[in-house]
Amino acid sequence: MTPSVLYSPDITSVCYYCEVNITVRTEALDTQELCGNEHPVVPKLGSIDTVIKPLLVQPGGVLEENSHSSLLCIQAGEDHSKSEEISLKLPQNFIKDSARAYVTVLGDLMGTAMQNLDRLLAMPYGCGEQNMVLFAPNIFILQYLEKTHQLNDEIQNKAKTFLENGYQRQLTYKHDDGSYSAFGKNDQEGNTWLSAFVVKSFNKARPYIFIDKSHLKHSFTWLRNHRKDTGCFRSVGKLFNNAMKGGVEDDVSLSAYVTIALLESGISTEDPLVGDALSCLRKAAVDVSNVYTQALLAYTFTLAKDTDLRQQLMEKLDKQAVRKDGQLHWERQMTTPASDVTFWYRAPSAEVELTSYMLLTMLCGPEQDLGRASEIVNWLSKQQNPYGGFSSTQDTIVALQALAKYAEATFSDTGDVTVTVQSQAGVVDFHVDNTNRLLLQKITLPDVPGEYTLTATGTGCVYVQTVLRFNVPPPRSDATFAVSVEVKPEQCSEESVTNLQIHITAEYTGSREKSNMALIEVKMLSGFIPMKKSVRELEKSKVIQRSDIQTDMVTLYLDELGHTPLKLSFTVEQDIKVKNLKPATVKIYDYYETGEYAIAEYNSPCSSVEKTNN
Repeated sequence: MTPSVLYSPDITSVCYYCEVNITVRTEALDTQELCGNEHPVVPKLGSIDTVIKPLLVQPGGVLEENSHSSLLCIQAGEDHSKSEEISLKLPQNFIKDSARAYVTVLGDLMGTAMQNLDRLLAMPYGCGEQNMVLFAPNIFILQYLEKTHQLNDEIQNKAKTFLENGYQRQLTYKHDDGSYSAFGKNDQEGNTWLSAFVVKSFNKARPYIFIDKSHLKHSFTWLRNHRKDTGCFRSVGKLFNNAMKGGVEDDVSLSAYVTIALLESGISTEDPLVGDALSCLRKAAVDVSNVYTQALLAYTFTLAKDTDLRQQLMEKLDKQAVRKDGQLHWERQMTTPASDVTFWYRAPSAEVELTSYMLLTMLCGPEQDLGRASEIVNWLSKQQNPYGGFSSTQDTIVALQALAKYAEATFSDTGDVTVTVQSQAGVVDFHVDNTNRLLLQKITLPDVPGEYTLTATGTGCVYVQTVLRFNVPPPRSDATFAVSVEVKPEQCSEESVTNLQIHITAEYTGSREKSNMALIEVKMLSGFIPMKKSVRELEKSKVIQRSDIQTDMVTLYLDELGHTPLKLSFTVEQDIKVKNLKPATVKIYDYYETGEYAIAEYNSPCSSVEKTNN
């Protein structure tokens, strides 16, 4: 009996991001050779074994993901259509065959977020704050669908599952005193901001899943015990919210945020916990000049029904608004406005969060200002990523809360719109009405680069998004971070074929004293996997708060990174032998300012030897 091995299929070309099934089959064949002292017998059944493994081929370099979103609305009685020109252009250094693009059409502003409740952000979810982006948006979606009578069993069950899982996961970040922090008991103390955020979210989730009241009571008690004599709240623990950092008004911003959380949780203004905080904020509001703090206060006093102070703050904020092309938003004072805004431009996280608070203020006031609200929504919708989220945790949660509120206020079930995608390759039509408004309709764009025209006709609103993805060689930028990688042993040897030591040096080089929370993502070389024990050892240093280990990626979480170089190392081992290895990347970035990053490449010392031999 002789085994015969069959490999299938032959790979003659590369299809990036395509899964190719690799089949290995062994078959026992008749033979006259002895096996020991006996003649082998081939069974009638079970003489063939087959293994099929999917192989995902990814291009090298770094993925660039661009999205452009538009809310196209045509009012009843309007004869004209709404059109947009889409120009898909690629940089000269893009990696060949890595480009792809598509267009999606939805009849509901919240549709993209509904489709991606488990991945609103293209980044890790490994801490107590990031976990909440898997939790809170489900509440806004459920509330919106309930009030507009669109909720069905499938969406409800999916959202409730995410809520239940997120709830249980969040409890792992709870301290014994009732507070919460980003890394739970790995942190020395709880966090005022995150504790208030969790209290608010758990309260809002109670109509949909079981929330143990003792957890809420415990956290409320902790907040009561962390007030100043003025009635405002003390900042305890690491504050990750970058929009609240670096100014004398930080305590006011934090107290406004906590007060908002309490008011949204249904705590009365007569309760001393809220009443004393409002008294403190009223005194502070007179001298506040920071636009972010003003926006938080405006929303706070809107919820507290203090119309006089709300009006004063809104008048100040109105003078600072940025109006252009039927869009309305707000920017931080220290931000230099972008002079050359590209087609794919997305605003920084803090601007999205700030503008979202303004939208909530307009929608929750004595009279809903839907005219100005629609201008804000026009701007916000253009900042969404391909998954329905935004840049980071905070802006995504506040923006989706505000957008759900707006979608509820403007809901109509009478729309009937046709979206036409036209190019030299042909014409494709999408039809959207009340029967399919939540259905994600998608088409791959055949020509990249290419020119396309999107046209909406009919009556109603449609949410249209164009996404362009391509890979480029790692860009080199040391403006905010610096990272370098060294691989040992440096020479190709029997040891380095199977085991490598990855040595990483990272440093914050930006203008601030230190970064916000930083993440280091280490991609594995093809065929190599991380040795878990060596990665877990890094957590003992107290610099690395957490590590997430996957077969193709190691993600390291840092509270912050300063101007002193940080050195880290761990081991990887060869799992599958792969020839002609391509470099892998190490990326460090600021979680809240994702445009601040640095990237380095590394490779096996044996890869250059293979090239020489070939």
